[in-house]
Amino acid sequence: MDLQLKGRRILITGASSGIGLATATMLANEGARLALCARDEKRLRAATEGLADTTDVVTASCDVTQRASVERFVDDAVAQLGGLDGVVCNAGRSLMSTLDETSDDEIRAEFDLKIFGALNVVRASRKALASSDAGSIVVVNAILSRQPESRLAVTAAARAALLNLTRSIANDLSAEHIRVNSVLLGLIDTGQWQRRHADSDTDRSFPEWSGEIAADRGIGLGRFGTAEELAFPITTLLSPRSSYITGASLDVGGGVHRYV
Repeated sequence: MDLQLKGRRILITGASSGIGLATATMLANEGARLALCARDEKRLRAATEGLADTTDVVTASCDVTQRASVERFVDDAVAQLGGLDGVVCNAGRSLMSTLDETSDDEIRAEFDLKIFGALNVVRASRKALASSDAGSIVVVNAILSRQPESRLAVTAAARAALLNLTRSIANDLSAEHIRVNSVLLGLIDTGQWQRRHADSDTDRSFPEWSGEIAADRGIGLGRFGTAEELAFPITTLLSPRSSYITGASLDVGGGVHRYV
């Protein structure tokens, strides 16, 4: 099926690895033109070097918690690509910590990243997206936003706030025909989990180690997901073929959700 993304101009934050990189690769294969950012531009360019062989790629270092940094990146992307048709707000992390173990500064930093990491991008790209005939925003969030865990207490709270905010943004931007949706991830095999495995001092392989965690978390499919399995629904929601979907949230977690 043609997703009608050829020539579309898509901006992705947190694009140097994991879900962001997988989404950029999938979009490049669909013929989309890309503006990609990450904190470490050298790492970003190395990771996305091959994409430039198939499509236009703009890369930049950007701190999504800083409005001025985001505005510079978006302005440059719009200038080089001639506009924007889609945005993926993907920059983020998880803070494995209980409330008692988390400092006030860590709490503030977590909310700052989750809220302003998306809001700054939306504000900066809104005008360009409104000029598109298929403006779309996808916010990468987590199932954690709907079912908190004590081990990720602050991250869960910040993600819940982001989910609520995303729905408000969808309502506000609908008048400008900009669609806004959330993809809620479960446990995904990305660099964060690989690092935790390396730091765990376990003799078990990553599939064995992660499979035990998947069983403990109640993941129906019994395994972690992959970045590519997240990239597909993100890409689909960006497609003009999803033109009647906005304000929605899609679980991609292998059946881990416990709510109805």
